[in-house]
Amino acid sequence: MKLKHKLIYTIALGLFLSSCDNKLDVKPVTNIDASSAVQTSADVEAILIGAYDSMGDADVLGGNPQRDAELIGDNGDIEWQGTFVPPAQIFNKNMLRDNGQAATTWLDTYRTINVANIVLANLGVVTAAKKSKVEGEAKAIRAWMLFNLVRVYAKAYVDGDPKTNLGVPIVTTPTLEITTASFTSRNTVEQVYQQIITDLTSAESLLPSTNGFYIGKNTVAAILARVYLSQGNYELARQAANRVISSGAYDLAKSFDLAFNNRSNSSEDIFAVQQTEQDNDNGYNTFFASPDYGGRGDIKITDQHLGSYEPGDDRGLFFYESGDIFTAKWADQFANIPVIRLAEMYLIRAEANFRLGGSPVGATSLADINRVRARSNASLYTTLTLDAILKERRFELAFEGHLIHDIKRNKQTIVKTNGSDVRVYPYNSPKLIFPIPMRETDANTQLIQNEGY
Repeated sequence: MKLKHKLIYTIALGLFLSSCDNKLDVKPVTNIDASSAVQTSADVEAILIGAYDSMGDADVLGGNPQRDAELIGDNGDIEWQGTFVPPAQIFNKNMLRDNGQAATTWLDTYRTINVANIVLANLGVVTAAKKSKVEGEAKAIRAWMLFNLVRVYAKAYVDGDPKTNLGVPIVTTPTLEITTASFTSRNTVEQVYQQIITDLTSAESLLPSTNGFYIGKNTVAAILARVYLSQGNYELARQAANRVISSGAYDLAKSFDLAFNNRSNSSEDIFAVQQTEQDNDNGYNTFFASPDYGGRGDIKITDQHLGSYEPGDDRGLFFYESGDIFTAKWADQFANIPVIRLAEMYLIRAEANFRLGGSPVGATSLADINRVRARSNASLYTTLTLDAILKERRFELAFEGHLIHDIKRNKQTIVKTNGSDVRVYPYNSPKLIFPIPMRETDANTQLIQNEGY
């Protein structure tokens, strides 16, 4: 979530400035001790707002990493026609170690983790009435950021042995200045997932069911559903999704188009990045929207994708401009950015129930899938297959940042065809994993680079 004011306590970077009363006698002070900077509950709460603001950046939850998940996972549904080199490398699956987007996503996500760690390190001054909520939100933010990092910079959980595959560094204490102690090594994928689950489980127990547009209990359960789905832990995935659905806090928007381009949260937004005309950083709009709608028009939708929807399915939400096709999901530059929607929870519960068989949790897979399809005026199924469920995810969640992650967890293959040039990328191809940024490995020799870089 992103607030109207950018209030990030720069203690996270050690950049506090101070001066004495005499304006002619200014002592150059570049940092102060955290114990002096964070003294009250209000101080910690303000830092927590800074964590949300950092998380809402375009390079964290504001659209660019989700864009990259669609670019790198593409098999002909989109065309990149932009001039920026980093996303072009991602789309062509030929990233270099110095890819600028890989570096920025890493840096900004760890910055958000650092702000959350500062909050958690200063819970002692938070008033008793607010302590549980503040702790829960900070833990959820840290876990969510770690989850996003490990899925991008490491092998998928289902790719080989997560107990030996290298993940990303787990950082649970604040970094106030860079020293040799700051140079951490990569934890295993398993260790990262366990830290994520530990933080989220704790957060879910600490938070209220709803929390305005901040993270609440239901948001945490929804993130857990994603985490468990990525692991192939379908039992816990369906339970987590069911907790969100059965809470009754959300409803599917009356029509598919009403789930997008809203300047306040829709009825199905479990979490959305807040935008205003004064403070917005909408990466989705920048790259997916056409110039007439405030974007660059860098990502065109192909006829292949458009033709995959059945007639009458309202999820074919596109428009033409100058002969090109663009998705209409991100047409409003100043609209809130849906990050987790209720429809996704129905799809997770349906898939998990179908894979496990037996007595379903909450509702049958067929009922859940038809509920989502009915909202979009698609014809209802009478029988169901796993392929149909996975296609339903693509129709419902297209261009929302799920593509490469679904390909990896389902062990699918990407086939890119350009005339006579046909390139095949299995789910475990090193080219589908981001490099550990070169600026990081140059500074920290303990960071082992990914294969192929």
